Amino acid sequence: MSSSTGRRPRRRTRRPLCLCIAALRDRQRIQEKARQDAGKRWKHSDLVFTTKNGTPIEPRNFYRSFERYCERAGVPRIRVHDTRHTCASLLAALDVHPRVAMRILRHSQISVTMNVYTQVPSPETRKALGRLNQSLDG
Repeated sequence: MSSSTGRRPRRRTRRPLCLCIAALRDRQRIQEKARQDAGKRWKHSDLVFTTKNGTPIEPRNFYRSFERYCERAGVPRIRVHDTRHTCASLLAALDVHPRVAMRILRHSQISVTMNVYTQVPSPETRKALGRLNQSLDG
């Protein structure tokens, strides 16, 4: 039971967090290999995303990499910031509570989350997300 709502948390609301944790652990493994490969050239920082030598990634280089990933994945190129909109819409489609989405998106006000980012998903969107979820589960 959740102490703040008096209800049991839904399993679905934990799924995005599990995906984030898995992605961060994967990133940690990649960064550890890069650190080993760089040896003495490695510049230690507390950053999650760095260059192969541990230095901060230049924004333009990050954007170019993002574009390459979009191209390889066969998805339309969008601005990096637009991925926040996508994330918010997916959280809404998965029935994640707006306050939880607000925390994930790091908004200071719930109105930003509700009015700017989210859209009410259609039944077709929910059905498509269900199929996507099943395909990701293997």
